[in-house]
Amino acid sequence: MTKSYDLIVIGGGTGGNGVARMAANAGWSVASIDSEPHGGTCALRGCDPKKMLIAVTEGVEWAENMKGKGLEAQPSVNWSDMIAFKRSFTDAMPPRIEAGLEKAGIDVLHGEVRFTGPDAIELNGETLRAKHFHIATGARPMTLNIPGEEYLATSTDFLELPERPDRIAFVGGGFIAMEFAHVAKRAGAREVTVLEMMDRPLGNFDPDLVAMLVEATAELGVDLRTKAKVAKIEKQGDEVVVTVERHDGTETITCDLVVHGTGRVPNIDGLNLETAGVEYSRRGIKVSDAMRATNPAIFAAGDCADSGLNLTPVSAAEGRIAGKNILGGKDAREIKYPPIPSVVFTLPMVATVGLSEAAAREQGLKFDVHFEKTEGWYSSLRVGAKHTGFKVLVERGSGQILGAHLIGPGAEEQINLFAMAMGAGQTANQIKAMIFAYPSYASDIGSMV
Repeated sequence: MTKSYDLIVIGGGTGGNGVARMAANAGWSVASIDSEPHGGTCALRGCDPKKMLIAVTEGVEWAENMKGKGLEAQPSVNWSDMIAFKRSFTDAMPPRIEAGLEKAGIDVLHGEVRFTGPDAIELNGETLRAKHFHIATGARPMTLNIPGEEYLATSTDFLELPERPDRIAFVGGGFIAMEFAHVAKRAGAREVTVLEMMDRPLGNFDPDLVAMLVEATAELGVDLRTKAKVAKIEKQGDEVVVTVERHDGTETITCDLVVHGTGRVPNIDGLNLETAGVEYSRRGIKVSDAMRATNPAIFAAGDCADSGLNLTPVSAAEGRIAGKNILGGKDAREIKYPPIPSVVFTLPMVATVGLSEAAAREQGLKFDVHFEKTEGWYSSLRVGAKHTGFKVLVERGSGQILGAHLIGPGAEEQINLFAMAMGAGQTANQIKAMIFAYPSYASDIGSMV
């Protein structure tokens, strides 16, 4: 017999679990399906486990920065212990999440899903039907279409490595590559190489601050090569050889591990969305501001949807909108994105919110640029930070903050304060008038605007 539900949620991560719970709490019959253990990329294979590795390597960075300042320490990273520390969190999450869903009355299922019609899916050879579907399948590493691509390790593989390779290359210069390159080098890897096709890494971040990060990355000992296109990857015994095309010719890099760090794309390939009447593109499932797909019975949120930024808090916000509209039976709610901050958790961290300088100029806005390197500021001096700075764009006349871009310790929290101020419409003068606890990283903000 075909089993039917009021709602089937496809994807057991941030963009899906909240919707499933909302419907179950309303008394609906709900199934939650994931091909992996529930928890999603952020909790199990992304943000959270990555930050645990970074937390360990922060100890190495702290000792280096405070050398000769009274701290006598020579820390090193025990890779297997670090991975065990990470697993103390990630191993516990799926059973906890799945138990919570089941306690709410949700059927927790596993397997690959494909639509067989506008209101039906196939799961493990069984047909399931639903009045409504919500898709939150996230993203996957993009296909590069280069010879030897099968030898690339994923970011998930990196987070599960039982031992640290001595020579690692990262293909791409985005979040994943830069963050993991910093982790690997501070963990003791002898050779760490980042291969970026463009003329600089982290293309969505402010170029002046990225230049400062590039300098810090070189000082760390990471070999960052730009305008470097990977042509092929070959396996030679226990080694991997990467052929790279650059403007001055071809070169090869021999290493123990090559990691895919070029970015991610919507994880929707196997869903057979055409059969369900769902339009999509390479950017994801086409959705309205109500998160409704072209099949009105289907909603989507997060990295699999062609909507906002691919960040965990964004998927949660989109999921809440989708859930309210599914339950309400009409598009009463529409997503409205506040200023959304983003952070690269290298050491030093780089953070951004709002418009870049180039985007503000393209929009014809009139603004002042407050740009300064702050290695001489007290907040940098007291922790031995050498690569710190900010760039804040203040609109002329209104005093509104158009964009804020930061590098250095504290940036991950300072950027949230900028996002709050921008969302509340606070002006530069209002921020200057705030009285912050001192000394703190937050107390620097008034001097940045």
